[in-house]
Amino acid sequence: MIPISIIVKLLQYTGAIEYIGMALYPLMKFVGLPGEMGLVWASAMITNLFGGVLAFINLSAGLNLTIAQVTIISVMMLIAHTFPIELTIARKTGVKLLTMFIVRFGFAFIFGVLLNIIYKSFNYLQEPAVLHIKQSIVVNNSLWSWALNELKNYLIIYLFVFSLMLLLEILKRIGVIELITKALSPLLRFLGIGNGVITITIVGLTLGVVYGGALIINETKTKSINRRDVFYAMVMMGIFHSIIEDSILMISLGGHYTGVVIGRFIFTIIVIYLLVKLTKPLSDKTFNRFFLTKIKNENH
Repeated sequence: MIPISIIVKLLQYTGAIEYIGMALYPLMKFVGLPGEMGLVWASAMITNLFGGVLAFINLSAGLNLTIAQVTIISVMMLIAHTFPIELTIARKTGVKLLTMFIVRFGFAFIFGVLLNIIYKSFNYLQEPAVLHIKQSIVVNNSLWSWALNELKNYLIIYLFVFSLMLLLEILKRIGVIELITKALSPLLRFLGIGNGVITITIVGLTLGVVYGGALIINETKTKSINRRDVFYAMVMMGIFHSIIEDSILMISLGGHYTGVVIGRFIFTIIVIYLLVKLTKPLSDKTFNRFFLTKIKNENH
């Protein structure tokens, strides 16, 4: 995370993010957004959700966005953000980085297109949006402030992941994991995801890819987990994660719960169901070739 954070900071200073935003400019018309929102999405993908929010605050003035439009850019940021760190974590779980990029970028764009069609077809949420988050939330952007904030984040994540790993082991020993697995196994079984990653997936859905991915990395080192299930779990977490914290942030920004929470959940279930159905018949060799990284002594 540390070298990636430094690289991202360099991208901000050199203005590279602006060029990426310009490249996304033409795509915005397909999701019913003004081209300026391309820079907002690029900022979220290269930095994080807060970077996207800051870009949105600075660029949305005078655009007269509707609630539907704010909802669309919100869900696109929710699905595709913090790529340098989260895609690297996905790669360390055994999922190909390029595959995960295509999944998250592609499904964010597809969901944005679908929401735009739905909202316009039913003439829903076409009222002018009210910006709830004010400029006052912007923190000191100096290098010193950034460095201190990054160090604090690293420490929090380290302690949090360690605590989660300890808690997970305790829950396993007292039988709580088994109860959770039994309760959720019908839905996961319906989607085609194995029981071995249920609890970890729940962590990712509620807390985020960083935490869920870290637990998967740890679990794969200590035990054998079906690699297909790891891929399905990472895709599910990639599309629908941090369902409490991130959703509240986007709703505070002006996004509507129909897209931010309900629509994203339904979309995720449909995507995972279809993904599993389409890829289950593939041989291990073919599946691994397109979706997973190579590991030592891998049997095809």
